[in-house]
Amino acid sequence: MKTNNKSVYSIISVIILLILAFFFLFPLYWIITGSFKTAQSINGTSPDWFPKEWVMTNYQKLFSRQPTALFSFTLPGMGKAAISFGPKVPGAVRWLFNTVVMSLSAMVLTCVTASMAGYALAKKRFRGRTLLFTLIVCAMALPKQVILIPLIREMSFLKLYNTLLAVIFPTVGWPFGVFLMKQFSEGVPGEMLEASRIDGASEARIFSQIVLPMVKPGIGALAIFTFINSWNDYFMQLIMLSSTEKLTISLGIAKLQAENATDFGIIMAGAAVAAVPILIVFLIFQRYFTQGIAMGAVKG
Repeated sequence: MKTNNKSVYSIISVIILLILAFFFLFPLYWIITGSFKTAQSINGTSPDWFPKEWVMTNYQKLFSRQPTALFSFTLPGMGKAAISFGPKVPGAVRWLFNTVVMSLSAMVLTCVTASMAGYALAKKRFRGRTLLFTLIVCAMALPKQVILIPLIREMSFLKLYNTLLAVIFPTVGWPFGVFLMKQFSEGVPGEMLEASRIDGASEARIFSQIVLPMVKPGIGALAIFTFINSWNDYFMQLIMLSSTEKLTISLGIAKLQAENATDFGIIMAGAAVAAVPILIVFLIFQRYFTQGIAMGAVKG
C-alpha cells in the first residue's frame, strides 16, 4: 500500500514539474519562434503557435543597423571622447559584446573578491569581525535605489560615468556573494589549515590550493548568480550608460522598442539573441550550481 502511495506521489510530482516547466519555457519558446515569423503572422488577430513560414528578416534588420567599431574605451579625464578601433560591426553586435564583457568582468571580479572576503570572515579571527559581517548582511536588505545617487556622484568623481566600469565596479562588492562564500568557507576544516601553516605554507598557497578547491561549488553558484544579475541589471545600466556605443543588449532592445513600436519581430530577435549567452553560462556552470544548492541545503 505504501509503495502504491509513493508511486502516486511520484507521478503527481512529475506532472506538477512538467506543468511548471511548460510555464517557464513557453515565453522563451514564444520569443524564439516569434523572431522567425513574418510581420503578418506576429500581428495577426489569431496567434500562430508555430511559424507557418520561417524567415530571417527580423535578424537581418537587427544586424544591419548602426555599424560601429567593435572596441572602444574612454580614459579617465577624457570626458565623452572615446578611442574606437577594430572592425565595423552592427550596433546589436556591439551591444551584445558590451554586455558579455560587462557580465564576465563582474562575474570574475565578484567571485575573486567574495571568495577571499568570505574566507577571511569565516576562518580569520580579528576585532570587529562580527560587526563587519552584520553590516554585510544588513546591506543585503538595502534597496539599490537608496545608494543610487551616491553611486552616480562617485562614478562622476572618478570620471567613470558612461563607461562599462561604472556598471561593473558596484557589482564587485556584492554583499550576497560575500555572505554565500562565507557560508561555504565555514565548511573548510580548520585542522587542515593549521597543518598547512605548520608545514610552512603561505596564506596565498593555502587559499589557492586548499580553500578554493573545497569551495568550488559555491564559486560556481555565485558565478551564475553574478552573471545573470549583471546581465539583467537593466536599472543600473540605464542610469550609468547613455552613449549609443556603450549600450548593453537590454538597453538596445528597449531603444529598438521605442523606435519600432509595432515591429515586434526585430524586438523578439533581439531578446532571443540576449537569451543565448545566459543559457550557455548556465549550462557550463550547471554542475557546480547544483552542487552548491545541494551543499547549502545540507548545511541549512
